Order: sequence, then C-alpha cells, then structure tokens
Amino acid sequence: MKIVGSKTSAGLNEIVLFPFDDEAFPLHRGVELNLKGYQRRADKAHIVLAPGVTGGPDSVHIAYYGTVKKVGDEFWMWYLGQGSLDNEEEAYPWFQRVCLAKSRDGYHWERPQLGLVDYMGDKANNLVDMGSECGHISACVVFYEPEDPNPERRFKMAFADRRYRNHLAVAFSADGLTWRESNRNPVGPWFEMSGGTRIDDAWYLSGQGGKHLKEAARQFATHMSYDFENWTLASSLGFQRSGSLGQKTSGKNDGKQTHLGAGLWNRGNVIVGFYGMWNGHPSNDRRMVHMDLGLIVSQDGLHYREPIADFPIVSAAEDSWRPLPDSPDLAKFPALMQGQGFENSGDETLFWYAPWPEQKSDGVRIASWPRDRLGFFKAYTHGPLINEMEDSSHVISAPIDLEGQSAYLEINVDLPNQHCGVSVEILSEKFEPLPGYGREDCKQISSSFNASVSWTAKELIESIGGSIRIRIDFTGLRFEDVSLFAAYLRAA
Repeated sequence: MKIVGSKTSAGLNEIVLFPFDDEAFPLHRGVELNLKGYQRRADKAHIVLAPGVTGGPDSVHIAYYGTVKKVGDEFWMWYLGQGSLDNEEEAYPWFQRVCLAKSRDGYHWERPQLGLVDYMGDKANNLVDMGSECGHISACVVFYEPEDPNPERRFKMAFADRRYRNHLAVAFSADGLTWRESNRNPVGPWFEMSGGTRIDDAWYLSGQGGKHLKEAARQFATHMSYDFENWTLASSLGFQRSGSLGQKTSGKNDGKQTHLGAGLWNRGNVIVGFYGMWNGHPSNDRRMVHMDLGLIVSQDGLHYREPIADFPIVSAAEDSWRPLPDSPDLAKFPALMQGQGFENSGDETLFWYAPWPEQKSDGVRIASWPRDRLGFFKAYTHGPLINEMEDSSHVISAPIDLEGQSAYLEINVDLPNQHCGVSVEILSEKFEPLPGYGREDCKQISSSFNASVSWTAKELIESIGGSIRIRIDFTGLRFEDVSLFAAYLRAA
C-alpha cells in the first residue's frame, strides 16, 4: 500500500494517518488540529535511569546523547556515562564512555555486568567494548537490523569521538556489546547526531552540522549513506524554526535555533521527530539557554515541517528540571535534550530524553502518552447545519493505493460520552462514494486505541481498481467532544 504522490515507500503493510501529518489528511472542514504536550503523571516514574554507584563509569554524570531500541522482548539503552576522573583524563573536563542498560517495560532499568571493559581495575560494569583506542564519545546513534545477512553488522552505530575531532565515525557489532570500528573512520564531516532512520536502501542521520546558513550557528542537517560507511559530505538543511531562517544573531548562543537535529520515529509512511527548541538569551550567555522539545514530521527523511510552530511537545517547565543543588555555577534555566528512542509499548507511546548534559543530568527521563495520542482533530461548532450529512465536521484523507490488496481499517478515537460519535465512508480518489461503504452503512464505532471500522455488508476494504480516500465524520449532539488521534490501514 502507499499514499499516492508521497515520497515514502510503496509496498507498506500498514499506513498510519496522523492528524498532524498534513499529507495524510489534507482536507478538513470544521475541525482544528491540537497537539498533546507531555504531562507528568503522579503514578508513573519520571527519572528512569539515575547516575550509577560511586566508582562506576557513570557515577558522575549521564548524557543521553544515545539510543533506545527494542531487542527481542527487552528495551536496550546505549547512553554516555562519566565516572570519576583518572590520571589520563584529568586534562579534560569531559570524558564519556558508552554504557548499556536493559529494561522490560521502559521504566525500570538495570545495568548488566558485561565484563568487557576494564574500568579502574574492574570489569564488573556495564561498559560496551568500543575498542582499546576509544576516546571521549559525545554522541551515538544505534541501528538494530536483525535481518542484515551479515551477522557482524546487525547492530550499527554512528558516533562522534574526540579522537576524530567529532567527525562522523561508524562501528558494527553482532551483539550490540562488542563493537568493531570501520577502518575508514572518520567517514564523514564534523557532526553531532541525535537520530537516524532507514528508508529503503539508505540510512539517514539527523544532527547538528552542515554548512547551509552563514548566520545560523546551529543547523538541522541530515547526511545519507547506502552502505553505512560512505556518507555524503553534503547534507540537507531539513528544518529551521519559524523566524530563524537567515536570522542574524549577535552570537552563537542567542535567538531561536534548532539543537542537534531530531530523534526519529519511522512509521512507514511518515517520520515523526522530536527536536531541540533552542531559545537563547539576548546576552548570548550559554548558561541562560532555555530548551523545550518540539514536534516535526517528514515523508522523505530530508525535509521536515512543524505542524504547529514552536509548540513544546515536551516542555522543560513540565519536566520541572532544576540544576543540582551542589552545582551553583551551572545554568539556572531548564533545557532538555532528545535522543533516539520512540516505542509503542502496550497502550503507551514512550520517549526517552534528559536534561542538557552541560547542566549535569540527574538521569534519563521518560515521557509517555496514551498510544499514538500525540495530536488530534477536534471539531468545533460553526453555525446551524443546513444538512447534517453534508455540512458536518469531517476530514478526508489523501488518495491511498491499496496495490491490489484488501485492508482492514482501524481508528484511534476518544468518544467520552454517548452523545458523540464518528462515521466512516470510503470514497474513490475523485470523492465518489463507493457502494457498501457509505456513512449510513458504517457500524457503530467504540472509543478505543484501535477501534475496528466495518460496514453493514463489509468487514474490510476490498481491493478495487484505483485509489481510495477515507472520510471521517464527527457526529452526534456533542460532536465537538470527539478526539480523533489516528487512522490505520492494515493489509489483510
């Protein structure tokens, strides 16, 4: 299946239509888009991985310039830890190594004793083996591809190392624990990466770098590769914040900027990203930077757009982070840092992040939403209706080519009372109702993360010659109470 005219791949087994993706739902009447910022819950953990025990490799500081991936039935987190400085490191205020943590639910993490790397005379730690020459690591993005025919490359890492002056370097692993560097390192230009994805045969790394805007200090750049070792020197300028394009600043730390690209979540037909909303102080004082996390979307992994400009999907104020009380010389302004890590787990969407490392993180955090409920369409009243069926609040999808398949349709919808509902109609690409799929044929739909949609004589959408569109109407006396979060087409 594919969305007609989209830059994303054909042959998808699932298409996800999010309200905040204007390619998915380009047509709407009487509805408005809302984004749902993360809100802390008293019954859920907030800091999920605090600095380790005294003497350990992450006892002083944790930097989540890292990655969370689902490996089998576990979550694995590669993060950066700093321990007590030894003689070799005294010349540097920062020396971070790659550590590993594991979790069953994303909230409760353990540090496995890997026994791979000697730290202060002891191998009983959770350091992964990056090689004997490994230096200070400032960022790493991990890809897990169990289908890779070469078992030695099923884990892939892009990282920035002080030895290479933070130029792009890569490594490979069979188990995600013992890594072998490419003998071509460094394989790219200076680059601080925070996210990545694969589309068809190409890998895309999102981060901070590039040479696009002379006056902008921080630029959202994306590099590409088809073998993970030969990367483009040229990059795509994927996104600039509203008002910051070509903006001349008095210094490199003031004004609106984009920080470290974005952590990416590839949903097949759309890529969802969280990026750092750098808000610099007019004084250009780096310690006074305020940074929330914002939401962007893309279809091609190169060009991104913001559904609602400057909307904090994870707010530093909501996080309520403050500097540690024993660090009076550090920044007083809350600032957050995204990593690479999105997962749907059960009925939740999970995202991991941390305070900006320069502010001495007290641990990796987790943000959660009800499953896929990052944004929603809400109907509003718009005067008396002439004809309820024709003048009702509704949305219409882009044309979708089923590519000869049949498909099941589900929607993620909240119907808080009996006086509101939705009805679904399947149209041709030219907006013609298809027999048997009318609104009057649609069976009652329940409030659910994945409510099945069917019609009186149709349990699924049968393969037809040509493309279809999905029309969703907001119905009932209290139709404005409906919240539509997503629609899913799944190949039968």
